Amino acid sequence: MTLFHLIAPSGYCINQQAASRGIERLQAAGHQVSNQAILSRRQQRFAGTEAERAGDINSLASLEGQNVIVMPVRGGYGASRLLDLIDWRAIAARQQHNPLIICGHSDFTAIQMALLCEGVITFSGPMIAGNFGAETMNTFTEEHFWRALRNPSFTVEWQGNGPLCDVAGTLWGGNLAMLASLVGTPWLPQIDNGILVLEDINEHPFRVERMLLQLFHAGILGRQRAIVLGSFSGAEPNDYDAGYDLPAMTAYLQSRLNIPVISGLDFGHEQRTVTLPLGAQAHLIRSEKRTTLSISGHPTIAE
Repeated sequence: MTLFHLIAPSGYCINQQAASRGIERLQAAGHQVSNQAILSRRQQRFAGTEAERAGDINSLASLEGQNVIVMPVRGGYGASRLLDLIDWRAIAARQQHNPLIICGHSDFTAIQMALLCEGVITFSGPMIAGNFGAETMNTFTEEHFWRALRNPSFTVEWQGNGPLCDVAGTLWGGNLAMLASLVGTPWLPQIDNGILVLEDINEHPFRVERMLLQLFHAGILGRQRAIVLGSFSGAEPNDYDAGYDLPAMTAYLQSRLNIPVISGLDFGHEQRTVTLPLGAQAHLIRSEKRTTLSISGHPTIAE
């Protein structure tokens, strides 16, 4: 039996029906869901006060149980307010034995990167309201979620666009806006020779490029073995762009880098998304026919 322990470190869940549907869907599948009282917490746009939301994260250091999946209700904005209020080392110490499975994305990337600074591997993947609470749960997303959590090694495969490559390194990244916001702070891990996966939502291609250039000029992109681009929902160009779109932006980024930039991965805010363990070891192969990302070294749960 698996226990889903809910946290709400970011925005208030305005779609309470979706959150309830996600909980009901998990319970119908035989899982338990704890800490449901946080669903109704609210202060302004946030899912409670800073103390309450930081308490969600700090409480993980003493959370007991086996086969526990910690999952945010939703993203939004708010995790950045908590970064200096959390005892990251205490959580990392708890993870040394019977680690919690911590999974989320979007604004939660800030929490995940701070944990990765302490060596804690978390999963970038679905959340309660937006994914498990969808009117119809995406079967691709559900299958890839359990594939990542139950297997000590697994592979994701997609067509992919970009140069041929065969590289290996630490898999890390997540939401691009959150990563850019952490540059120059103690909460962005210093990873060399990694495979950096990126996604975002509602950012025009020039805004995506600007954030990527921030990582580039900070020396972060050039220290990686490869960049993998996931979904960038809501990034449609307009008439003013005159042909400048996401593929044009990607081509420009590739022209500035001596490492491969591979796009097309189903990863991010779309209903269809893979689940990736941030901090695990990964092997990226881009051939003429397909792209594969083989991953190992992450915590798992028993079936």
